[in-house]
Amino acid sequence: MDTEGLELRIQELEAKLEQFNALLADPSLQSDTNRAVEVGREYRTLEKILEAARRYYDVSEQISQTRDMLSGEQDPDMKAMIQEELQDLEPRLEPARLTYETCLHPEDPMDAKNILLEIRAGAGGQEAALFAGDLLRTYQRFCEEKGWKLEVLSMSPSDLGGIKEVVGAVRGQKVYSVLKFESGVHRVQRVPITEKQGRIHTSTITVAVLPEADDVEVVVNDKDLRIDVYRSQGAGGQHVNTTDSAVRITHLPTGVVVACQDERSQIQNRARAMQILRARLLDKAIADQQQERAADRKSQVGTGDRSERIRTYNFPQNRVTDHRIGFTVKSLDRIMEGELSPVIQALRDAERREKLELDE
Repeated sequence: MDTEGLELRIQELEAKLEQFNALLADPSLQSDTNRAVEVGREYRTLEKILEAARRYYDVSEQISQTRDMLSGEQDPDMKAMIQEELQDLEPRLEPARLTYETCLHPEDPMDAKNILLEIRAGAGGQEAALFAGDLLRTYQRFCEEKGWKLEVLSMSPSDLGGIKEVVGAVRGQKVYSVLKFESGVHRVQRVPITEKQGRIHTSTITVAVLPEADDVEVVVNDKDLRIDVYRSQGAGGQHVNTTDSAVRITHLPTGVVVACQDERSQIQNRARAMQILRARLLDKAIADQQQERAADRKSQVGTGDRSERIRTYNFPQNRVTDHRIGFTVKSLDRIMEGELSPVIQALRDAERREKLELDE
């Protein structure tokens, strides 16, 4: 934003703050405690934004004036002094801008949450399942780099070493803020290992990133649940096929179904199934809110719709394209090794730009 636009924004903020001052001085406000608390909170937020805007404006103006002085100065000694002053000022501009933008858009409380990561093979049969396994390993490597822990809660393997479906818990610092953009359909174009003629196939998998829900956020009543137990299938230890340890939980009001069989005991499987169920119910509530907002505007970086194709991995061209922002990099080999940061940062930058444009 230029200094002229920033100056206008400061004037608007000052006018709003005056309105809030008048409102806070109104005796009738004190009779409505909830409203008084809300107005006080909005006043403090505006005050913080105004302070950051003034600081950003002051630094911008100082830099502009100093550059004008430098361009018009002829004396070498004075020129050196002005240049030194400019070198002190310029590093202060970016932090001031970021502080201002952060005040405009406070961090989403969800951003600090851990997540459940769900990956499912879609169109493409065995090749889709193989790529689901490849992408799981990509996320595992990315999490290792970030110092996060990815724990597999439930997995359904396929033939040839692929994965039909996997649910994992990712825990660390601000996990959701980084991985929330991964939700959607991921498309892969490559020659499958089963292909004899060397033809390129296109397959898809679906990724869902669910913020982990606390008990207080999602209240689940026992009367709303149908719980079935059955014998586990596939790998899982000596108790598989000998005890009814697998658990399927159906949330009757929403129809959400969760099944878990990887643990040896029914109690452990039930606990994990409830953890996944709570996350899915919270995700559903968030999706409903996003649909309401989508009626007003279409997000550049996507709606979070599970059916939305968000990214293509083209192996023959070593290329990854994120379709939401038209971002392409020719380093698919490194991305599959866990170097997802360039793509994720581009998406975060696009989201920040979009929010700023909406405010202008």
